[in-house]
Amino acid sequence: MIDRLISTRIQERLGRKKAILLLGPRQTGKTTLVKKIMAGYPGGAIYLNADEPFDRQRLTDVSSAQLRQLIGNNQLVVIDEAQRVPNIGLTLKLLVDQLPEKQVLATGSSSLDLANSIHEPLTGRLFVFHLLPVSWQEWATHTGALEANRALEQRLLYGSYPDVLNSPGDETAMLSSIAAGYLYKDIFSFGNIRRPEVLEKLLQALALQMGNEVSYNELANLLKVNKDTVSNYIDMLEKSFIVFRLPPLSRNLRKEIASSRKVYFYDTGIRNMLINNYNPLALRQDVGALWENFLISERKKRNLYSMHLHSAYFWRTHDGQEIDYVEDAHGTLSAFEFKWNAARNAKIPRAFADAYPGATWSVVNPDNFSQFVSDTP
Repeated sequence: MIDRLISTRIQERLGRKKAILLLGPRQTGKTTLVKKIMAGYPGGAIYLNADEPFDRQRLTDVSSAQLRQLIGNNQLVVIDEAQRVPNIGLTLKLLVDQLPEKQVLATGSSSLDLANSIHEPLTGRLFVFHLLPVSWQEWATHTGALEANRALEQRLLYGSYPDVLNSPGDETAMLSSIAAGYLYKDIFSFGNIRRPEVLEKLLQALALQMGNEVSYNELANLLKVNKDTVSNYIDMLEKSFIVFRLPPLSRNLRKEIASSRKVYFYDTGIRNMLINNYNPLALRQDVGALWENFLISERKKRNLYSMHLHSAYFWRTHDGQEIDYVEDAHGTLSAFEFKWNAARNAKIPRAFADAYPGATWSVVNPDNFSQFVSDTP
């Protein structure tokens, strides 16, 4: 079993009379993690899988008395795939308010339905965590740094879903299985998708534009839908933890790009599966974009797991000066340029240095990237 960094964070918040919500894509190990917590929990635990109709029914429109009878003497209540339960927020509120001696731990593979149904009823009563595909640090700890570095190309090509990592030589079949069985499941269940084929074409278009600025108007024209449909579908993909957006940094210069955005994939293996391209890096034209996506998604994991508060951006001017990634942490800007070829250097753009004189500047390449994705804030 691969030890997950977020496990310690969750353990630290058990027993504080608040519900814990663990969000993340399907097949990233949420069930494995909560069952590990259950195994060592004092006072017993009950596991309810909301993907199962019977368990889902037992959690729908119930009273506190019915919940007490259901839970019995168990001190930990685990509700897996909680987004499947209608009005789950009210059920969780009852558990927290009426059974304060119990610890509630819920998981969800989509925030499409959970965002409104949980956060409002549980204001002040909830800790939220995320579990994403296995991070580089988790994998390097599991295999050893030397072995992980030897297989860096494999991670760029096939990503880091647990089933992929545990199936060497069979990665493409695992990725196809994840996509066929789970990738769109929650979007189709909760997103009111009327044209699934448009969603799949949109994902392919985003995969091909990875690392570039995305125009909703151009995507709308390509897919023959309106701009609002594109915006709504990308929002659903983000809430289902398939992609995430990166906005531009625009503060000091009139010529800074202000209204564009980039879209990245949480997992490069899923991205490569969508365009059916697992060619070795030496034969690819998109190595730079893959490296950029890998680093930004790994940095996202690092920041989530270490609870590093920050805002993330890319930076570009209308005359073409650009920086791959910029973080703002408590008013301090850190700028990063990503280079797959370690021999290639880069200089901070003059316009950025003049506009943000206090910013730090680093070039991240395969020789030093582990510092960028470690969990030390």
